[in-house]
Amino acid sequence: MDRWKAAVDAHAPQEVAACFTEDAIFQGLHPYSVGRAGVAEYYASQPLGLTAEYEVLETREPAEDVLVGYLGVDFSFVDRPTISVNLSVVLRRLDGEWFISHYQVSKLD
Repeated sequence: MDRWKAAVDAHAPQEVAACFTEDAIFQGLHPYSVGRAGVAEYYASQPLGLTAEYEVLETREPAEDVLVGYLGVDFSFVDRPTISVNLSVVLRRLDGEWFISHYQVSKLD
């Protein structure tokens, strides 16, 4: 998740997308997509100056090379209030590196 955060903070949509599996299911705050292209498109549409601060709240390891994570994330902007969300992710280890294969955001009110 540190690679994801660094790419989000750098406004580097292709680098964000590279944190995901080729067939990742991605649900941000807009309609969902499948695959890295949708992730890159989503983050390319985000405003410059967007940053993410996260805290891992829970993790589980349901199988070898698979992690489920539940995080609290604050997305901060230059010109508007911070958005706080819950983020559920499924991570898969492929060739020794972790990738996000499922990403689901729920906005907190």
